[in-house]
Amino acid sequence: LGLSGPPGAGKSTFIECFGKMLTERKHKVAVLAVDPSSSTSGGSLLGDKTRMTELSRDMNAYIRPSPTSGTLGGVTRTTNEAILLCEGGGYDVVLVETVGVGQSEFAVADMVDMFILLLPPAGGDELQGIKRGIIEMADLVAVNKADGDLVVPARRIQAEYISAMKLLRKRSKVWRPKV
Repeated sequence: LGLSGPPGAGKSTFIECFGKMLTERKHKVAVLAVDPSSSTSGGSLLGDKTRMTELSRDMNAYIRPSPTSGTLGGVTRTTNEAILLCEGGGYDVVLVETVGVGQSEFAVADMVDMFILLLPPAGGDELQGIKRGIIEMADLVAVNKADGDLVVPARRIQAEYISAMKLLRKRSKVWRPKV
């Protein structure tokens, strides 16, 4: 599964919860988290693993943060090969968290079985912020953090994306993207 979305959408939190659910069901889960690299120093924080503390201690989970090192598209130059290595190593679920900064970070969509776009419910003009590129590639759009005071904005964003996705050309004859 590939996951992307704007900063603050809750990608790492979603992966930790989903990953723990999968390991409790006896799956072996690999997480390939991609972090942006500095254009000045070339360095990267690689902090996603620290936000997945429970999953990182799970013996049936493997988390590998990697820097983009200047590669565009939200993944690293070797993400596809890393996915294959994880599968060969016995991991039956591989989650790829992209850099997730906007409308062009969807290279992972061609590397995975399902591409999920995570969105926060109250981030301003959602349709302008994400635009067509990444929406066209999404197999599933999930509005995250949809609780408490954010239930109403989450339902509104859901309705906007359902309407918007009706205007897009279908990529598959058997699957219609869900929101």
